[in-house]
Amino acid sequence: MGPYTLTDQLTGLGLFLSYFLLASVLTAVYLRIYTWMTPHNELKLIRSGVTAASVALGGSLIGFCLALASAITNSVGLIDYVIWGVVALIIQVGVYKGLHLAIADVGKRLEAGDMAAGILVASASVAAGMLNAACMTY
Repeated sequence: MGPYTLTDQLTGLGLFLSYFLLASVLTAVYLRIYTWMTPHNELKLIRSGVTAASVALGGSLIGFCLALASAITNSVGLIDYVIWGVVALIIQVGVYKGLHLAIADVGKRLEAGDMAAGILVASASVAAGMLNAACMTY
C-alpha cells in the first residue's frame, strides 16, 4: 500500500461539508426557536453581562449539539440525520418547557442573574442531550 494522495485525503470532504452545513443550520434553527420561546431576550441579557443567561443558553446549546453529534455518528444518510436532528430539537425544547412548568419563575430568575437557575437549566439541558444521544445509538 503506497502513500495517500491529496485526492485520497479529500474523498470524504463533500460528505463532511454536507453534515457540517446541516448541523450548522439545525443549530441555528434550534437557537432561534429556543430564544423565541423564552420570556426574555437571552442575547440582550448576555450582552448586559448576565452570566446566568449565558450558562443556561450555553448548556442548552451543548445538550443539543451532543445529540446532533450522535445523530451524525449513527445516521445512515443525510435525511436520516435531519430527522434525528429534529427529534433532538424537540427533546431539548421539551426539556426547557418542562423546567418552566416545574419552576414557574425560572425565566425571571435567569433575568435577575440567579446562577442557581442558570446552572439548573444548563445541567438539565446537557443531561437530556446526553440521554438523547445515547438513545440514538439503537
